[in-house]
Amino acid sequence: MKIALGSDHGGYDLKERVKAFLDSQSIPYEDFGTGSKDSCDYPVFGKAAAEAVADGRCDKGIVICTTGIGISITANKVKGIRCALCSDSWSAEMTRRHNDANMLAMGAGVVGPNLAERIVEVFLNTQFEGGRHARRVGLITEMEK
Repeated sequence: MKIALGSDHGGYDLKERVKAFLDSQSIPYEDFGTGSKDSCDYPVFGKAAAEAVADGRCDKGIVICTTGIGISITANKVKGIRCALCSDSWSAEMTRRHNDANMLAMGAGVVGPNLAERIVEVFLNTQFEGGRHARRVGLITEMEK
């Protein structure tokens, strides 16, 4: 499994913490930026990470800005992306089980670093249940056509 990462300046520190966590779990990733705390535009980095997931270069993605809202909206504009904004581990679990979310968004101003690690762990380790949920995900996918 390879993870696409993206953040703006508001999410930079938390993204670096997530990278350290992924390293500790030997999970490969590609960082699509930003590379500093200098002011920047989250759509640039959210789009890059989402496109890497959509085209198969990465299996899942994690995007972070101050609230998680803007970067999740951006990621969801890319065809094939189901990005869920999560601020707790239960939501991360359920979006994988029921929505087959392929991207996770977090808000660095909302989620602390320890909780963020737990959310990432749950998101990456929870499997999609399929069944009736697959039908619903299929209906969402149809809307993209």
